[in-house]
Parts: sequence; structure tokens; C-alpha cells
Amino acid sequence: MKTLTPKDLFLTTERLNLRPTGAEDADLAVDIFTDAEVMRHFGPVMSDADARKEAVLAERRGAGGRIGVWTIIDKATEEKLGTVFLLPLPVEEPDTPWYQVVADRYPDDDVEVGYLLKRSAWGRGYATEACRRVLRFAFDETPLEEIVAITAPANTASQHVLRKCGMVETGMRRAYGEDCPGFQMTRRDWAELGKAGPGGMETGVT
Repeated sequence: MKTLTPKDLFLTTERLNLRPTGAEDADLAVDIFTDAEVMRHFGPVMSDADARKEAVLAERRGAGGRIGVWTIIDKATEEKLGTVFLLPLPVEEPDTPWYQVVADRYPDDDVEVGYLLKRSAWGRGYATEACRRVLRFAFDETPLEEIVAITAPANTASQHVLRKCGMVETGMRRAYGEDCPGFQMTRRDWAELGKAGPGGMETGVT
């Protein structure tokens, strides 16, 4: 399997730069994982030390770099806003099965798209912009036929983001050891969004 270069993994949108998460992003992990409001629909609030351990896990990349976590950066200010990811979706496990993020192969489980933003970045469309860009990457750079997503049942804001990205609701499904609203996008769905023209998929990205 061809390993993509750092340049191949650097993604942009109109307002954002997305780069693979690295050791320099431990501060962002602390900002996100120690904030009770950010973690309300995601999991227990972490200590600084545990957040930094999570940051180390987020440096892992699989499938030649195609599976992993990207740090979302505001182009204008260079502020780190959060993360967006393509990672294996756990079924009964409470956390990402990081052991499936292996350099030379794709995960055995479904691959999910997801994101976490700092509170200061909420409500400005960044989640939709970043998720759309990573979906484009998935269908341009991987052979995966579908990408899935889940949210907490009460997380209506994230459900709205996924619908805006063109993902289709699939009903409740098992993930992270709970029953969660499920979403998916197939390669065919993505192609249909492209045919829809402006407003269908994001424009002006490289």
C-alpha cells in the first residue's frame, strides 16, 4: 500500500487547514478533553495527564496515513480549533479501537467520520466544513465504499452537521457500547452530491 506523504495529508478548505495531529497538539487535547461542556456528549471529562495520553494515541495513522486524526486550524488566525477524524468505529468497546489503526491496512470495523471542537469554535460552520473535506478525502484517496457516523441521542447539533454534510440517517445502531443514532455516506451518495453542483459538496477546496 502506498504511504501518502505529509503534503498529501495536508487538506484545505476556504477557511481551514487540516493537518495530521502530532505531538505539538497536546495543548489542544487538554483544551478539549478537560472541558465538561465539550465532553457532554462524548465521554467523561479527563485530567490533563489523561488528555495528553489521548493526544499520543491521536498521532497514530493507519492505511498509509489515510486513517487517523487531523487538527483543524483557522487559516486567518492560525488558531487550533479542534480535530476531525477517520477512525474505526467500536461496537461494544467504549473507546476507539486504536489497535486497528495499523500502518499498512484498513480497519476491520466500519470507518467513522467525527469531530471535536473547542467551545470557542462552535456555531460557525467549522464542523461541517471540516467533515465535508475529510469525506472528500476518504472517497478520493481510499477504496472505502462507505463512511459512517454516530452521535449521542441528545446531540442534535451534531446530527444537523451530519445531515448538512449529506450523510443519510440509518436508524439506531450499536457503537461505543450504546445504542446511538447512525448515519452513513456511500461512494455513490458522494458522487451524487458532486453532480448537484454548488451547494451539493463543498467548493473552493484543494
